[in-house]
Amino acid sequence: MTRRSVAALLLAASTLTCGRTDESGPASSANQERDIHTYARPDEARVTHVALDLRADFTARVLSGKATLTLQRAAGANQVVLDTSELTIDGVSAPDGAPLKFTLGKTDAILGRPLTVELPPNVSSIVVTYRTSPEADALQWLAPSQTAGKKQPYLYSQGQAILTRTWIPTQDSPGIRQTYSARITVPRGLRAVMSAEHVTPDGVDASDGRAFEFRLTQPVPPYLIALAVGDIAFRSLGPRTGVFTEPSMLDAAAYEFADLEKMVTAAEMLLGPYRWGRYDLLVMPPSFPFGGMENPRLTFATPTILAGDRSLVSLVAHELAHSWSGNLVTNATWRDFWLNEGVTTYVELRLMEALYGPERAAMLDVLARRVLNDEITRLGGAGAPDTILHVDLSGRNPDDGATMIPYEKGAALLKLLEKTVGRAKFDAYLRSYFDRHAFQPITTAAFVADLRTHLLADDEELEQRLKLEEWLYKPGLPDNVVQPASPALQLVEQQATAFAGGEPASSVKADKWTTQEWQHFLESLPNQLTMSQLTDLDRTFRLTERRNSEVLFAWLRIGIRHRYLPARSALERFLTSQGRRKFLRPLYEDLMKTDWGREEARRIYDLARPLYHSVATGTLDPIVRGA
Repeated sequence: MTRRSVAALLLAASTLTCGRTDESGPASSANQERDIHTYARPDEARVTHVALDLRADFTARVLSGKATLTLQRAAGANQVVLDTSELTIDGVSAPDGAPLKFTLGKTDAILGRPLTVELPPNVSSIVVTYRTSPEADALQWLAPSQTAGKKQPYLYSQGQAILTRTWIPTQDSPGIRQTYSARITVPRGLRAVMSAEHVTPDGVDASDGRAFEFRLTQPVPPYLIALAVGDIAFRSLGPRTGVFTEPSMLDAAAYEFADLEKMVTAAEMLLGPYRWGRYDLLVMPPSFPFGGMENPRLTFATPTILAGDRSLVSLVAHELAHSWSGNLVTNATWRDFWLNEGVTTYVELRLMEALYGPERAAMLDVLARRVLNDEITRLGGAGAPDTILHVDLSGRNPDDGATMIPYEKGAALLKLLEKTVGRAKFDAYLRSYFDRHAFQPITTAAFVADLRTHLLADDEELEQRLKLEEWLYKPGLPDNVVQPASPALQLVEQQATAFAGGEPASSVKADKWTTQEWQHFLESLPNQLTMSQLTDLDRTFRLTERRNSEVLFAWLRIGIRHRYLPARSALERFLTSQGRRKFLRPLYEDLMKTDWGREEARRIYDLARPLYHSVATGTLDPIVRGA
C-alpha cells in the first residue's frame, strides 16, 4: 500500500464500521485496511475460535495434533483460506470426521503457504490435523543445557509478528481476533503454561504424559496465542498477580517483581479496569529474543531484567500497558504497529511516574529520546522512509518495521497531545479510547478520526499546530516535538564531562546512582578515551563485573570501541548467555565495524547462534554472516 494523506485515509475510513467480534458474520472484520501479510479472506470466511489438541515431542522437536477452527461465513462463501508456514497438513475434516478437500498454495519466503479448504453448506467449523516442523520459526526447543536449571528441556513460542502460522493453521492477522482453548500434552515432569486461563493448573494424567488445559474467552489477535513448556514453578505476588519461572530463578524473580500488584492498580487508575482476569509474568530462559512479550494474562519476560534492585521494571510496566494498547485495542495491520507500541511506551512512562515519581520518569524520557535519535541516524537520517510512523511494509517482513520508531516516535506524539490539550483532558480521552475500541482492531486512519471527534473537536487550528499529518506520514521528527529534561541527568552529564576532561574516576559521585544515571553517564562519555581512563573507571566501579544488563551493555559498547581487552571475556559471556535482540544487534554491529572485531564476532556468533531464537538470528545473520 502506498502512503496517503490524512484526508484520503479519513475518507476511506468513513466507509468502514468499527465492528465488534460478537457481531454476526464476517463483516466484523471491518475497521481495517487490507492486511498484506495474510492470505486470509475474512470477508468471506473468518476464524473466530481456535481449539488446539497438541502433543509436544521433545525428541522430534515437533508439536502434533489438531486445530478445530470455528468459522463465520458470508452468504455463498464456499472456501476458507488460512495461513500456514512450515506445517505438514495431514488432513482436514468436518467435525463429524467427513474429509474436506484442501489445497496448499505456493510457498512465499515471507508469508508461507495458503491453505484453502472447500466448505460444504452448513459447515461452521473444520478440523485440521497437522505437525509442525522442527525448524518452525515460532518455536524454540531448548536442551537442558540451554536453560537456567540445566535439568529439563524447554519449549516456548513467539508469534509476533506473523510466526503463529508456523505452529497453528489459522488466519494470522492482527485484525482477525479469535478466542482459543487448548489441551497440551507434555512429558511427565514438565509443566505447560499459556496466555490464557489455566483450567488444569497442575495438569491431568494422560496416556503419553501429562495434559494441561486452557481457555481464553476474550478474543485476541493470533500473535498473542502463546505456549511455554518446561520445569516451571509459580509464586503468588498478590490476589491476581504472580510469577512463573524455572525454580532456580524463582526467588530472584519474586523479589524483582514485588510491586506487580501495585502496577496493575496504577494502570487501572489511568486506563480503566483490567479486563483479563489475572496478570502473571513468566521469566523466560536466556534465549528469549525480546525484553518482553505482552501475551494476555501471562507476559513473557527476559531474565536480563533481573537486576537485583528492581531498577529495570519499566519493562514490566510496558508489557502491562499492552493489556490495553495492543491486546485490548490492536493495530489492524503491521503498518499500524505504532498504535500498539507508541501508546504503550507513553503509558509505560506514566506508570513509572505514578509508581516511582516524576524524576525517575524524566530520566527514562531523556534516555528514550537518545535511543530515538540514534535510531533515526541508524535508519538513514531524518529523511529515511523507515522513520515514518505509518511505515510502508509492502514486500517486506513486518518484523522489519519493529524498530524504535513506532515505540519512541509514537510515544513522542502522545506526549505532544498531552502537552497541547492538558493532562486531565488527555487522560480522559485515553481512557475513553480504550472503552470505545475494546477488543477491536484499529487503523491509523481510524485513530485520527477518533482523535478529531473525541479530543480535538474538529478544531482545524489545533490540528495544524499539532502537525498530525507530518507526524504520521512523513519521516523524521517534527519541530514541535516535546523536549524531555532531567535535572538529575544534567548533573550526571557534568560528571561525565569532568571525568573525560581528566578527573579521576574516584571523583565521580555515583554511590546512589540508579541504573538510568549509570546508563546516561556511560552514554555521555566521548567516543575517545585513554586506556588509563578506562582502566581507572573499571577498577573503581567494577563495570566489567556488573550484573545489571543495561549498565553492562553500555560499558561493553565502550569496550568494543576502544578494544578494551579486560572486558573481552565479559563480552563473550554476555553474547553467549542471553539472546535479547536489543543487546545483540548493537554489540555485533559494533564488533563488525572494527578490523579486529570481525573475526571475533564471527567466532562468538558461531558459538552462540544455537542459543538464539529465529527472531534474533533473522536480524543477526545479515550483520555477521552477510558482511
